[in-house]
Amino acid sequence: MTTTDLPPQPRLKRALGPTALVLFGLTYLAPVTVFTTYGIVTQSTDNHLPSAYVVALVAMLFTALSYGAMARAFPVSGSAYTYTQQTFGGHVGFLTGWTLMLDYLFLPMINFLLIGLYLNTQFPDIPGWVFALASLLLVLVFNVLGITLVNRLNVAIVALSVLLVVVFAVLAIKELLTNPSSETPSLIEPFLPGKGGLGPVFAGAAVLALSFLGFDAVSTLSEEAKNPKRDIPRAIVLTTLIGGAIFIVVSWLGALVYPDWRDFAEVDSAGVDLMAKVGGTFLTSFFVAVYVVGAFGSGMTTQVSVSRIIYSMGRDGVLPRIFGTLHTRFRTPWVAAVAVSVVSLLALVLTLDQAATMISFGALAAFSMVNLSVIKHHLFPKGGRTAPSAGEWVRYGVLPAIGFVLTVWLWTSLTATTFIVGLSWMLVGVIYLAVLTRGFRRRPPTMDFSEKEELEEEAARAS
Repeated sequence: MTTTDLPPQPRLKRALGPTALVLFGLTYLAPVTVFTTYGIVTQSTDNHLPSAYVVALVAMLFTALSYGAMARAFPVSGSAYTYTQQTFGGHVGFLTGWTLMLDYLFLPMINFLLIGLYLNTQFPDIPGWVFALASLLLVLVFNVLGITLVNRLNVAIVALSVLLVVVFAVLAIKELLTNPSSETPSLIEPFLPGKGGLGPVFAGAAVLALSFLGFDAVSTLSEEAKNPKRDIPRAIVLTTLIGGAIFIVVSWLGALVYPDWRDFAEVDSAGVDLMAKVGGTFLTSFFVAVYVVGAFGSGMTTQVSVSRIIYSMGRDGVLPRIFGTLHTRFRTPWVAAVAVSVVSLLALVLTLDQAATMISFGALAAFSMVNLSVIKHHLFPKGGRTAPSAGEWVRYGVLPAIGFVLTVWLWTSLTATTFIVGLSWMLVGVIYLAVLTRGFRRRPPTMDFSEKEELEEEAARAS
């Protein structure tokens, strides 16, 4: 039997338009995550949380533009792994993808942990791990059934999150109008530096920047987008802008309603205190419910993203090829999804603090490499090219360089534990790569772009 006689291999299903891609990004972003770090950063910035969010949004926008530029150049699954592999070669691409997996593998687990913790507060007789396990299994089923089902769930989850934000905003404005206080700051004060100057604001922004994780996840859906070259870059930027706007508005109203963070019962659960002040018991219960739903949606979309990266690496032969297997009926990377779920079982034994130390390192490493990839690919490509125009130097040189510098600055906020975990994970990756390439004497497998034109033609027909 010749290769032409073999049945065609299943491909990821192109089913996502621009709206669906933005909804995916926002679900991954989890708009309610603004309440997760609300008290901690409000405390560190002395009630100037909105100014820190503005700085974080600006910093993330530069990297979001870089992701958009590379998604336009390489409209296939793989995200930062694909971009660095095609720009800097297989070794760098593998290590970038490997490092990014550290972040992506543990993000679903953290969401399942949060679901267990929050539901246990409402149902104390049921252990938190029961809720965590149930949500893990349900997410796995949804992801195997297909991206269309995930998209429908994303619509409902984002709608609930936005509803919570709107209800909070309305009640916060009502509180400000009906119960004015002499302690209420001016409308612009939360956006200005506090007594400590810009230092606390920048430090807070470094923490908040990780709340924007989600725009990069959109790039993993390039092979499931109807028109990836057009829609993926737009969705990446829109996800960043819309998410940032929600974070800024909520934190601004919160700063006006609750001007002294010292009044929080617990800094870690400041979101609950904020809801209780403007809406009482009902809004607090609604907040917990929506927070759990948001964590479920974030767990679902984070698993979708990392399974696509593992699928790409398995398809290329960088990881065992079993991970590059698609379900013949649903056309989803079910083996990769199961692998992620197995890792997420750690949610049953780890604490939230332990899990949190395992993320951030991979995301910032990927952000740095994508910014550098834009400069290399567009200004110094293989084989050379005509001299770039002034506009191209700005778009593909200055802007990603700023994004790279800002990302390196964010690295300074990481804890020593995070560096230890991240560097240890990278060391394991280097050892695996050495074995894969027989002591670096062979080139690692790279993505086969012989089908790139077919993918683009398929996307054009679908649009």
